[in-house]
Amino acid sequence: MNDDVWARDEIESPCNKICLIHREAKICVGCYRTGDEIMIWSRLSPEARRVIMDELPSRASSIPARRGGREARLKRRDG
Repeated sequence: MNDDVWARDEIESPCNKICLIHREAKICVGCYRTGDEIMIWSRLSPEARRVIMDELPSRASSIPARRGGREARLKRRDG
């Protein structure tokens, strides 16, 4: 896979290539931006992006913890 698009220097971005909008929280599970923020990101000023990026860590708690996925199901089944 060519990562040139992810290695661009001109726009600071919190994207970490885990792109999935959480259904209930309505934010990306990888970077914690909203869909609207992701759509307008390249048009925002560096200052506006920095304000959003400073808020992102506090958004992590709005995504409910996973129950363990496949590994947890196997443990329940075998345990």
